[in-house]
Amino acid sequence: MSGTYYLDSKGRDMEKRVEERACRDAWACIEDADFEQTGFSYTLSLIQGKYKMVILYCLMEFQPVRFNELRRYLKTVSDKTLSRALKELEADGLVWREAYPQIPPKVEYGLTERGASLMEVLDAMCTWGSKHRDWKKAEPSHTEAS
Repeated sequence: MSGTYYLDSKGRDMEKRVEERACRDAWACIEDADFEQTGFSYTLSLIQGKYKMVILYCLMEFQPVRFNELRRYLKTVSDKTLSRALKELEADGLVWREAYPQIPPKVEYGLTERGASLMEVLDAMCTWGSKHRDWKKAEPSHTEAS
């Protein structure tokens, strides 16, 4: 078998066909990969945190929503934590905020177009959760994917 010589991670000469190296050798793929550059990592960076996905879900179902309505919906969240999560979601372009100049102050939140485009991902998570909610730990899971 003709091929290209290259060194593996320990400096040993290895003869492999270049085509086979692409992702057949797990060590070669993961060694060259940068998780932070993936779309998955970027998406996680937008929705990570205890309340962000729940806030997005709530806005998808009930928008527009006022701050206190969100706080009551989430039950255990503090004002500071909710405010921070909403500011981050707004800064990421997923949520819009409308403040009305009145007394008492009125602020409403809703999903931007960009935020609404993320709902497909959250819907898929809901579907998966509904399907697998009754999973039993006794089932062998490592053989299902192969």
